[in-house]
Formats: sequence, C-alpha cells, structure tokens
Amino acid sequence: MASYAMIKELTEKKDKNGNGYLDLLLVAKDKKEYSGKMWRFENNGYFEVDDVVEVEYTVDSYKGKTQLNISMLRKAPDEMIKDFVPKSEYDGKAVFAMLLDKVNNFNDEDLKKIVLQILTENREKLEVYPAAYRLHHAIVGGLMLHTASIVEMAEKTCQVYPNINRELLLSGAILHDVAKIFEMKTSKSGLCSGYTAGGELIGHLVKGAMYVDETAKKLGIEGEKVMLLEHMILSHHGVPEYGSPVRPMFLEAEILSTLDSLDATIFEINQATSKIETGEFSERQWALDNRKLFNHGLSSAEHKVNLGEQND
Repeated sequence: MASYAMIKELTEKKDKNGNGYLDLLLVAKDKKEYSGKMWRFENNGYFEVDDVVEVEYTVDSYKGKTQLNISMLRKAPDEMIKDFVPKSEYDGKAVFAMLLDKVNNFNDEDLKKIVLQILTENREKLEVYPAAYRLHHAIVGGLMLHTASIVEMAEKTCQVYPNINRELLLSGAILHDVAKIFEMKTSKSGLCSGYTAGGELIGHLVKGAMYVDETAKKLGIEGEKVMLLEHMILSHHGVPEYGSPVRPMFLEAEILSTLDSLDATIFEINQATSKIETGEFSERQWALDNRKLFNHGLSSAEHKVNLGEQND
C-alpha cells in the first residue's frame, strides 16, 4: 500500500545485527498516528521531523498493536504540510482581536495597560502558537483557542458569582500561558518541536510573572493588583507537582486554576475519544491518570467561543 503522511517523530536505531533502521511515528491526513519501522536504512539526516513523505508499506502487528513495515519513503512537496498539521478551528487573529476588544473595555486602567502591553508586544507569535508540546491544544493556534475557551468560561462563571472581580480574572486568564512563546520552540509545521533553554530553566509560569513585573515597572504601575496578577500566573497549575511554586490563595486565582485544568481535560478527552468508534474504549491516557476513555457517541468535540463583532 502507498499513501502520504507527515513524520511526527523519527529515531535512528540499530538492530541486534548492527544494521541501521528508522523508528517512525507518522501522521496521516485524517490526523491519526501510526508507528512504523523502515529496516536496513541509514538516514544520515535526509528525512527529518515534519517532512511530508510518500510511504509504501505493509501492515503488521507488534505486541497487539498495528505497526507499519515501511519499504519506501520519498519526500513530498513542502506545501503539502498544511494537509497534515492539526490546527485550531478558530483563526488566531480573530481570537486575538476578540481578546483585545475585551481588554480595551476594562474599567481598571492599570490592568488594561499591563495586559494590552504584553499582548501587543507578542502579537505575532501569540496568534499562531500551539499551547503545548504533546498534551492539550498542541495544535497550530492552540494557545489562542485554549485562552479563548478559558476566557469564555470565566465570563460565564462571573455571571453565576457576581462577587468575582471580572477584570482581574480575565486578565489572569488572558496572560496565564502567554510565556509559552518563550518556553517552546516551533518547527516549520508551526507545532512545538521542544523547549528552549529558558523554557527548561525558568518555565512559562515564572516567566509570565516576570512579564507582568517588567511591564508594570515600564508603565510606572505599582500596587497590590500587580502582585495579584503575578500570583494568578504562578499558581495556575494548582499544586507544586504540576509546577506551581504556590497554590491559589484568593478566589480569582482558584477559578483560573480550575478552569485551566478543566479546559485541558476536556480537550484531552475529546481528542482521545474522537480517534475511536462509538462504543469503544481508548488506549490508556497517561495525561489523565492512565485512564481508558469510553466514546458513548452522544456528544461532539465542538468548541463554541464567542468572538463577537471584530473590527480589527
């Protein structure tokens, strides 16, 4: 059989006789992933991650799982990459414009100035970046989709609980992952290809709080609200095991952390169940406590983000 696929992962290995081979993870046009081996092949840097290739193969089974036995790989035209890269159903520019509209309507001038400054300084990357390397929203435009989803949930939560400081919550929601553009590297596909040195050494929580501190000083803004916003970014992973140096210590920080976890979990469940037929169970999802997930077929993975009227 022959078809086209994109190389998601590529490792050069040796078999027990010392012969070189490629261990591959390929993404098909339907976004499903397939493991494959190309035996007796010395790559020497020719094929790389994110290359789109024409593949000739037979289907084998290894330890109960489907595996492709690849007999031929041939590079396909670079422009075919758009057919294989998962991306947000919402245009990142439109989502970014929606967020700007919300912030421009803030009554709190200090929060407005800080959030607008950070957004506009990083606009180009924010509009297209993924939100993760492997987990939730690891798609082109995933960062804006994840942010918009949390902002939408935050707005609804404020309607139920009017004692919430809406503008503080929205400020934290908009900025909580902004430093992922500092933390992650992207490849020609637009997906995350790994972490920067700063991402490994500092991470997006601490760097995000640093963005707020640096921006507030640049704008001459002082006071408790700056510290509250920094705390929301630092604590949004909830517990030290997930990277937060502190746990949420006030209402808006707790809500942000909860909504962040909820949106990530919903995305992971939708992704896992969308790959299986109704009535089937997924493979164990290590990001979700190693649970199997059941596709009951009674819901869809559709997002509903209110972009409003955009003039940008």
